[in-house]
This record gives sequence, C-alpha cells and structure tokens, in this order.
Amino acid sequence: MQAKLTLALFSLVVIFSGCTTLWTGSQFGAGRQALLAGNNDVALSYFQSAAQTDPNYSWLGFISRQGIWSYVGRTQYLTGKLPQARESLEKALSMRRDEELARLYLGLTLTRTGDRPQGLKAIGDAMKGIYDASEYVTQNFRWTWGRFWDPQREIRSAAQDSLAMLSSKDVDLEKIIADGEWMGKRVEQEIEWARRDQREEELRDGEGRER
Repeated sequence: MQAKLTLALFSLVVIFSGCTTLWTGSQFGAGRQALLAGNNDVALSYFQSAAQTDPNYSWLGFISRQGIWSYVGRTQYLTGKLPQARESLEKALSMRRDEELARLYLGLTLTRTGDRPQGLKAIGDAMKGIYDASEYVTQNFRWTWGRFWDPQREIRSAAQDSLAMLSSKDVDLEKIIADGEWMGKRVEQEIEWARRDQREEELRDGEGRER
C-alpha cells in the first residue's frame, strides 16, 4: 500500500513538473516572439512570468545557451528600467558566465548609468565573446548546422568594428551604444533566421529522399 502511494505521489510530481516546464516554455516562446517584433513591454511581461515559475529556465539559442534572466534583463533595458536591468543581468551572469548577450546589455546599462569604464569593458568583452563563438561555430561545424550562422559575416564584421573603436583613444560613446544595441537585436534575429534556414533545408532533404 505504501509503495503504491509513493509511486502515485511520484507520478503526480512528474506530471506537475512536466506541465510547469511546458507552461514556462510557452511563456518564454511568446516573450521571444514579442521581443523579435519589437513589443518590448509585452515581452518583458512574458519573460518575468516565466522567470517566476522557473528561475533556472534556459534554452539553446543556436550557438549558445541563454537563461531566462538574460531575457528579463535585456527587455528591462529596452523598456528603460535600467536599475532593474542591471540586477537581472548580473544575476544572469552569476548563473552562466558565458552569457555574452547578458554581458553586452550589462555593459550598455552601466554605460548609460554613468559607469563608463566598466560599461565599455563589458561591451568589449561581449563583442569579443560573440565574435569568438561565431567563429568557432562556423569553422568547426562548417559542413553542418554552423553554415547557417552569420553567413554574410555581418555580426563578426560589426563586432570587429566595435572592438577597433573601443581600442582607439577617441571612443564615440553614442555610436558604441547604438552599435551595441544593434548587435543585441541582430544576434537574436540571427538565431531565428539560422533555425529557420536549417529547418527549411532539412525539409527539402526529406522531400528529396521520399521521391
């Protein structure tokens, strides 16, 4: 009797956990679509809801894993909530040190709130991290899924330009901020485009084999 009760309770826990994961995933997915569409207030609401349910939620964004707090912090930045953005982005980086988009937006947040030296350093570190990750994927997986990422090298070229400016004596602060914001948006778009192109090729290959 006890064994049956334990099994039943375990099954309920598994079912509840699965439902929670599905719900969090749906909230996150809706948030990403709103973010890509430029509906930042709506995106923030979805991401905060997902973070409340599962603060450890993450997903593989094509070339790197990203946590929910990165998305919360990034949309807080985009909606002008800079103190909250800093807190969320620092939390994201404390959980995963290789979150380059979180580092990028933390740098933007610090720069906008007056901590220019730390902000520019974080932006530079993030740009280098994004460049290195893109190079790694496109070189080491060039014959498979890596060829779908940044095929025109737009992301890597922009990162190089920003790094060159940051290493110069005269840093155009407004341009660095604008370039950083462009990079953050562009990488998120590239994730979507690369996943789409990979799916389309897989569908074409599948149809070809069926003929």
